[in-house]
Amino acid sequence: MSKRSTLVFLAALLVLLPIVQRPIVAAEILTLGLAALATNILLGYTGMLSFGQAMFFGLGSYVCGLLIAKAGLSAFLAIPIATLAAGAMALAVGSVCVRRTGLYFICITFAFNQMFYFIAYSWTTMTGGEDGLPGINRPEILRDQFSFYLFTAAIFVAAFLVLKRIVESPTGRILQAIRDNPVRAAATGHDIGRYKLIAFTISGLFTGLAGAVFANVFELVPIDKIHWIFSGDLVFMTLIGGSRSFIGPVIGAAFYTYLQETVSLFFDRWPMVLGIVFACVVLFFRRGIVGAAEQAMPYLRLGAGKGQRT
Repeated sequence: MSKRSTLVFLAALLVLLPIVQRPIVAAEILTLGLAALATNILLGYTGMLSFGQAMFFGLGSYVCGLLIAKAGLSAFLAIPIATLAAGAMALAVGSVCVRRTGLYFICITFAFNQMFYFIAYSWTTMTGGEDGLPGINRPEILRDQFSFYLFTAAIFVAAFLVLKRIVESPTGRILQAIRDNPVRAAATGHDIGRYKLIAFTISGLFTGLAGAVFANVFELVPIDKIHWIFSGDLVFMTLIGGSRSFIGPVIGAAFYTYLQETVSLFFDRWPMVLGIVFACVVLFFRRGIVGAAEQAMPYLRLGAGKGQRT
């Protein structure tokens, strides 16, 4: 998608979401979309498959939730603090993880994620354990669902523009070079390890931001949002939307949430449907929804042209 069409689609998405969905669900879609965008910095732009994104999402959620529920801070202050905490943790964890590649990188991010999950699960006095962390009250100005949606949309747009600027910058081009051919990228004089750490930190920072905002969506931090399975969900959103497209993960997050909200109403084993959809995407639509739409566009234009001539 071109830059103009991406911005037009984003504007249409922000306008239509609270119309076709309840504003609070629309806000959830935007937070998950932001987390998927951040995941794609690693997966789609740097070629690093991480199963540790839930660690930063959950860390952002728990830090924000604890600051609000136990320290009495406002969400306007708790969200940036939680975001910085997630970014700092991403820098620390990434300094260890990026030293490995391939399967070893996947395993070590998974291990760190599980370590954070068991801390959250066991430390019941702070996190609430398997019951989650309740009592996260939004500020009075954000009590209304539509007001909170506008607040979430503002954060999403700001983060979207920053991430898009990053991937279009020289640093973003180097990350894509590492994805395509790390040996050749290293041969040109770039410090591969340093740029991978930059990508890991940026991804963790913005995933933590998404988690901090998510803590205010339902005013609760559920334990499953720090489990490694949620990391897999973020990968699913990224791939089903299209990892080679910047806007693709947002579409994937919207599609994932829609399936979850609708199929789960009449089918208890709705994750099975997600698994079937994911298998179809991997087998037949390797470039995701966006890639399939781009491939179909010339045929649609050709059909429209023939219709006008007749």
